[in-house]
Amino acid sequence: MNEKNRLLAVIKKYDFALKELNLYLDTHPNCRRALSLFNQYRANKDKAVNEYTSKYGSLTAEQNNNSERWAWVDDPWPWERR
Repeated sequence: MNEKNRLLAVIKKYDFALKELNLYLDTHPNCRRALSLFNQYRANKDKAVNEYTSKYGSLTAEQNNNSERWAWVDDPWPWERR
């Protein structure tokens, strides 16, 4: 697995865990352990996303930070394998 795919896999794992913790916290809002894990995983995901975008470009349209043109449409798309 190359570095790009490894980073995407890490981001997907954190995203899944965050969604599950979000659902759990919706019904257990006072669980400090779950909240701590949520915050830790969010920070780890943000770090992985920042690393990915600095090396390979935006994962979402909202991350487009090119003021000269709409670079989001440039190939390849984040989910395409090449």
